[in-house]
Amino acid sequence: MEIPGVDEIRALHERYAPGAEAFEAVWTHCVIVSEIAERVMDGAGLAVDADLVRAGCLLHDLGVYRLFGPSGTIDYSGYVRHGVLGHEILREEGFPEEICRFCSCHTGVGLSRDDIARQRLPVPAGDYVAVTGEERLVMYADKFHSKTDPPTFVSAATYAGRVRRFGEEKVPVFEAMRESFGEPDLRPLMDRYGHGLV
Repeated sequence: MEIPGVDEIRALHERYAPGAEAFEAVWTHCVIVSEIAERVMDGAGLAVDADLVRAGCLLHDLGVYRLFGPSGTIDYSGYVRHGVLGHEILREEGFPEEICRFCSCHTGVGLSRDDIARQRLPVPAGDYVAVTGEERLVMYADKFHSKTDPPTFVSAATYAGRVRRFGEEKVPVFEAMRESFGEPDLRPLMDRYGHGLV
């Protein structure tokens, strides 16, 4: 499998972003998630493909661009769809399933068919759950940064509290990832990007 490089991925972002502000928000978030994943890999000595993790991090939120309306704002009511929308974009672009899955399988700590039915989510029925070590790491790294306005870094404790709203069974899933991967040191990234911590 050919793994897309940074320049190719950035060009995809530029093509799908509806404007400079959207590009800046989504691309910067994806770069930060990639840097968080690198910190986790360095600290945990994981047996994962670093190039595949980097590509997954840089691509995971590509579907967010399809949620921007004519006014330039995101439709947050359908935000849960951004993963499957990104998967569609990458499939249309001819990427293999292994690459497309980074989009559809990073939301929360995974969306199961039961989650979708029980919560009546506007997502096609299916299981969108990280399976490989690379998918799990991209999903995990994504939990530590948010594209809110202003953007923020998110502590493990804060995310553990947030994930509870999706079901009590989601808490141990996050805690298992936390134990497996460890907690990244976010301070250098906070200093570099000037984003606070919640």
